[in-house]
Amino acid sequence: MIKTDRRKAGKEGTPMTNVRTLPVGEDDEGITLALDELAREGARRMIAAALRAEADEYVERFSDERDEDGHRQVVRNGRARERKVTVGSGTIAVRAPRVNDKRVGDEGERLKFSSRILPAYARRSPKVGEVIPILYLRGLSTGDFRPALEGLLGEDAAGLSPTTIARLSKEWEEHHERFSKRHLGFSRYAYLFMDGIHVQIRLGEDPKVCLLIVIGVREDGEKELLAVEDGYRESTESWAGVFRDMKRRGLNEPRLVVGDGALGAWAALRDVFPGAGEQRCWFHASGNIIDCLPKRLHSRAKGLLGEMIEAPTHKEAKLALEVFREEYGSKYPKALSKLDRDWTQLTAFYDYPAEHWRHLRTTNPIESAFATVRLRTRVTKGAGSKTAALAMAYKLLESAQERWRRFNGHELVADVLDGVKFKDGIKVTQDDNHDNEKTDERVAA
Repeated sequence: MIKTDRRKAGKEGTPMTNVRTLPVGEDDEGITLALDELAREGARRMIAAALRAEADEYVERFSDERDEDGHRQVVRNGRARERKVTVGSGTIAVRAPRVNDKRVGDEGERLKFSSRILPAYARRSPKVGEVIPILYLRGLSTGDFRPALEGLLGEDAAGLSPTTIARLSKEWEEHHERFSKRHLGFSRYAYLFMDGIHVQIRLGEDPKVCLLIVIGVREDGEKELLAVEDGYRESTESWAGVFRDMKRRGLNEPRLVVGDGALGAWAALRDVFPGAGEQRCWFHASGNIIDCLPKRLHSRAKGLLGEMIEAPTHKEAKLALEVFREEYGSKYPKALSKLDRDWTQLTAFYDYPAEHWRHLRTTNPIESAFATVRLRTRVTKGAGSKTAALAMAYKLLESAQERWRRFNGHELVADVLDGVKFKDGIKVTQDDNHDNEKTDERVAA
């Protein structure tokens, strides 16, 4: 099969000259290569033009500054040696313009030109630099970086070796250390979410480490990562250490804390923040309750639990609980006992704005972020050390933080912090309080 090149064909009905025929597919690879080369060449020219414009603008800005002999103190001075830089379209060779700046600063130091477009010693663009840790954290092993990215960025791609990842890991450990010491008193936090995750460790005495995670909700309704610390399982002592450290660094007492059924965490919370409310995670609670029932009853039980969770008032949630009690209480008392034991903590959200309920009923902000941590540790068969596990989890959660949703009804978070009362999700006004007092007086009479 052939295709005809008609670029030089005449008008319809006239003889065609200079027509060549090519087998289909012969030039497809060439076209692809040409596109890649074109993109790289275009990037190289644009960067070169931008660097020249930047240097020219700098020289022109100080054109009036001259020495005693009337010579300019800031002039162009040729070009620097060629270096290869990796950008989104591949790896290109660049020779940046040089500027000779003879001026002296107020403190006697020699002033010099520094490019913002291509800083000294930069070997890759910031966007490419962001890709490397993301791919690593998402599961790509260090040995796979070069073969995976060379095809996209070229064989001369800079900074894609395993040593780059090792250096980044070291930087993440330093970032986590600074994060763990920062002051927390600049914002007020109405809600906290807390949970723990167990990850395997390849080196050290302990084969596992428990990462204790705390996320706060600021007055503006935004979620913020507050703590990523290691602990011994989820013991009271470990959680108490995390809470005391945050309190020492300026954390206010939250209005409500959301977590699963880990007894150590709640005991530590009562010790450090005795005035904070407790909200059990319905996702964890429902799973524990369903596990106490035979499989044939799961569908019906999940429906009743859903009615409790989605009930518009505390009273209606209680009615759904009584239906559950009537159907399963006698035959499956263990399932019912789990509900009765934590009922007050499971329904604490009714005393907060209805707009916040969908956020407060579960620890999903942490659970969804944990998925990437579990993926990375599964690929690497555990972190190399406890310090590396903390740094990796911190970096993953910090990255996930950019995608966390702002609270619905975020303008009501300030009311919660100020102690405004809510009943069944609705703000209690002074008139409501007055009516309630009258009702109480009539009942007492």
